[in-house]
Amino acid sequence: MKSLALNLKLYLAGAVLTISGLTAGQVWAETITGSAHDFSGRTYTGGQICVTCHTPHRSDVSVTDAPLWNHENTVEVYTVYDSPSLDATVSQPGGASKLCLSCHDGSIAVDSFGGTQSAGNTEFLIGPKAVGADGLNNDHPISFTYDSTLASTDGALFDPSVKTVTIGSGAKTKTGTIAEVMLSNGNLQCSSCHDVHNNFTYAQTGSRLLKVTDAGSAICLTCHDK
Repeated sequence: MKSLALNLKLYLAGAVLTISGLTAGQVWAETITGSAHDFSGRTYTGGQICVTCHTPHRSDVSVTDAPLWNHENTVEVYTVYDSPSLDATVSQPGGASKLCLSCHDGSIAVDSFGGTQSAGNTEFLIGPKAVGADGLNNDHPISFTYDSTLASTDGALFDPSVKTVTIGSGAKTKTGTIAEVMLSNGNLQCSSCHDVHNNFTYAQTGSRLLKVTDAGSAICLTCHDK
């Protein structure tokens, strides 16, 4: 009995030290916890963080680059960006960008996940957060191939297979070519500039989940040779 009591006391003491250590070391820094994509405080998530977007079972595999996807997908057809200076061929959003727009075009509620799409879903993004609500012709182009050929044709873009960049900050950084750390299957997507899980962003809060700071237009100059 004394042995059991001693073990319990040691266990509890260890747990307290562990929790204290986690708090003191800010273990949650540079993770999705506490970020703009942490919905664990919403009643509809049951305290879970990942469930809004991901599920371990019966996931939706209809979209490329949608790992264990659990959210309703947008069916909007967008007016995409175009300009005389654009040399890329921009298509309708696919891959990671379509996943982002499944909340950020304002047509699908954040709480439309897990097969619970109904009139009862109420949290729709509005205002600046609904970046695709008025089309995509006034936003940076996405879902296009960014490769050496495009860089050469354009003349004012860095070669993504050569130019190196460091994303993230502090102890959580990653360095590689643009193609390695910013592109998705060779395509520029929303996830090229934004890290949805807040793992490799330039600041834990207030960064808009940007991989590289926009101070001095640094994130623009990562790809644009100006």
